[in-house]
Amino acid sequence: MKHKALGRTGVQVSQLCFGTMPFGGDADEAASAEMFKAARDAGINFFDTADQYNKGKSEEILGKLARGSREDLVIATKTFNPTGSDINAKGNSRRHLTRALEASLKRLQTDRVDILYLHMHDPLVPVEEAMRALEDAVRAGKVLYPAISNWAAWQVQQALGVQEASGWARIEAIQPMYSLVKRQAEVEILPMAQANGVSVFPYSPAGAGLLSGKYLEKNAQGRLVTNKMYTSRYGEPWMHEIAEKYVAFCQKRGLHPVSTAIAWVAAHPGVTAPIVGARSVQQLQASLDSVKIEMTTDLYGHISALSRTPPPATDRLEEQKKA
Repeated sequence: MKHKALGRTGVQVSQLCFGTMPFGGDADEAASAEMFKAARDAGINFFDTADQYNKGKSEEILGKLARGSREDLVIATKTFNPTGSDINAKGNSRRHLTRALEASLKRLQTDRVDILYLHMHDPLVPVEEAMRALEDAVRAGKVLYPAISNWAAWQVQQALGVQEASGWARIEAIQPMYSLVKRQAEVEILPMAQANGVSVFPYSPAGAGLLSGKYLEKNAQGRLVTNKMYTSRYGEPWMHEIAEKYVAFCQKRGLHPVSTAIAWVAAHPGVTAPIVGARSVQQLQASLDSVKIEMTTDLYGHISALSRTPPPATDRLEEQKKA
């Protein structure tokens, strides 16, 4: 397992980040412990969670598992989504962030998180207020590095501008969705991150399992079938057409589709480390094996050609085609 720089911090993180969203949900404590051990044995030192994952159970289980090696780990969590029924128990307000962070620290059994993401953009909270809330957490020593998830490139750039003008700790990481069937990040998010020296940790690099090929079978079961959010996110017919072509391509070349999908995401120069996850050690192995894939320029180009390339930011696609 190789390591890469976290933004401009000097901190080194593994080339794969382990996402613990299944902990306490699809994976019980025993399965979670097995996967945590497998990830550590593979050389992963970077773990991602969120306060909303299985109503805090993900953080609780990760906190227990990390007790013996906390100083060797880089732990990221997120706040924004509702953590209770109260109208103010959500969002990016300073009120919610401070309370949610305290609760996360208790569940994680730690005095600080290395990375805290604002999980979503909050239209009710000015960016100056949200960034000041992060700055307060940094100055209190409870957060080391501010981060953003699911924000547009212009929103992240605005936040960086506020931080720079105020002399505050800067955003060091962002977490966008990115895969062969979700390539919008290539247009502005990834170039913005590269220009600012911000790390990118994409989630769902295998399209939530779509690129595994399992959903090409009749009567396939899984979250793309049972979870309305994922059904909507990956329900377009063209996405399934790409998945079918991609799986056939991998089979012809003797490549595991999940390993290769993750390796393809990791090969983008703007990506620091894909976030991988699983429900069991057996399922996790394909993700861990992604580091063994030699993603040559030729292979990268062939895989990219299987999907839709998003138009450039200026939308002058006709000139791009001529070039």
